[in-house]
Amino acid sequence: MRTQVGIVGAGPAGLVLSHLLHLQGIESVILESRERSYVEERVRAGVLEQGTVDLLTEMGVGERLRREGLVHHGVNLRFGRRTHRIDFADLTGGKGVTIYSQHEVVKDLIAARLKTNGQILFEAADVRIGEFEHAEGASRPRIHFRHEGKDQELECDFIAGCDGFHGICRPSVPAAAWTLFERVYPFAWLGILAEAPPSMEELIYANSERGFALLSMRTPQISRLYVQCDPEEDLANWPDEKIWQELQVRLASDDGWKLTEGPVIQKGITGMRSFVVEPMRYGKLFLAGDAAHIVPPTGAKGLNLAVADVRILARAFEDFYSRGSAERLQQYSATCLRRVWKVQRFSWWMTSMLHRFPDENAFDHRRQLAELDYITGSRAGQTTLAENYVGLPLD
Repeated sequence: MRTQVGIVGAGPAGLVLSHLLHLQGIESVILESRERSYVEERVRAGVLEQGTVDLLTEMGVGERLRREGLVHHGVNLRFGRRTHRIDFADLTGGKGVTIYSQHEVVKDLIAARLKTNGQILFEAADVRIGEFEHAEGASRPRIHFRHEGKDQELECDFIAGCDGFHGICRPSVPAAAWTLFERVYPFAWLGILAEAPPSMEELIYANSERGFALLSMRTPQISRLYVQCDPEEDLANWPDEKIWQELQVRLASDDGWKLTEGPVIQKGITGMRSFVVEPMRYGKLFLAGDAAHIVPPTGAKGLNLAVADVRILARAFEDFYSRGSAERLQQYSATCLRRVWKVQRFSWWMTSMLHRFPDENAFDHRRQLAELDYITGSRAGQTTLAENYVGLPLD
């Protein structure tokens, strides 16, 4: 098999890249180790930045998103039992975010790729990459894999590693060729999906004496809620009744607000880490999305950062194939990393401002509350939060 760009991974990064390349007349093949049903149903984040929504719409895959997505023009910070709304629309010139689950984005992208005869090979096993080490020269990278019981080889001009944190692309690069930056947080999120209408029209981020809590939603009928917990916590120690009790305490306010409860249909624990690999390119291999960086979920940036990566990469490939220019390919890593580190900064700031750390003392907690008080009482502080939350410019 031959193609121009071989893409490993059918998550949002790989699918967006493949469809952008298709729109530019560039061929690609996606290899995905999981079956289609698994890829389309795995639940992930659901907050889309304005730029992500605009790009998906420009790509022709935003019809259902526009119809079913929940547009939010603000977010709420709750501390000291008081609620403070950050007005995105006022602070950013009308911008907002859209609540639309990642697996719904993936469904839309897969449907679009298959409608245009795009090649997505699901259940591709034993994937290995090779001959990608040299950026220059006539050598063509190869992806070896097993599909439908047969050993196969995909020859391509470039490889896009969009296969996530646990994928095979990043480990295929010699360890001496890149630098790893990482912070593992001493807490996790215990999250639930509940058959309960959201108790607020917009998200609530809560800092409480007992730890962080978040009220979010997936649809007008389904709530998504989180509580900070120990990363080694056993879910068996958290029956539904205990989770609701903890949410009631952490989200409590003095303004008459009530938390709506309902049957829990899913629960799980998500560890939290910050992770960046530099550079994001090695020869003819380009890393994108979670293969290159992870952010804690507090700022709702993972999917959006992956989309920003592949938009930059798609433009670089377009320059290469249409004008013979490799300049943007050479600049890919540096261009992406400027945004990556800004997003890491914001995600760390949100995380450190809202969570209780095991080693913190009374001084640290008072400092947190003072920072929240400043942010909610200062237009400049609110603007900083709003600009980062709705998304930094993609260009």
